[in-house]
Amino acid sequence: MTTLDRSYHLIRRPVVTEKATDDTGSRNAYTFRVPLDANKVEIRQAIERIFSVKVLSVNTLKVKGKWKIRGRTIGQTQSWKKAMVVLQEGQTIDVL
Repeated sequence: MTTLDRSYHLIRRPVVTEKATDDTGSRNAYTFRVPLDANKVEIRQAIERIFSVKVLSVNTLKVKGKWKIRGRTIGQTQSWKKAMVVLQEGQTIDVL
């Protein structure tokens, strides 16, 4: 697997919520869903390779799965990792 292929596996999809969209406008930060084992250095390199932009910082957090009950069945949704990437001023990513 080449490094570009690995980059596309690291950046799963953008997180499009009201808070993430406001963050894009206020501090030029974009939010992505990434694998649980991805680290900040890998995420930074992947974003810079895929979108040809300069990344200032990367913040990550793990979102724990929620417990769901449907009838007698009890289960938990999958945990996932969120990466918030801040770009240099003047640079943008066309997410949609």
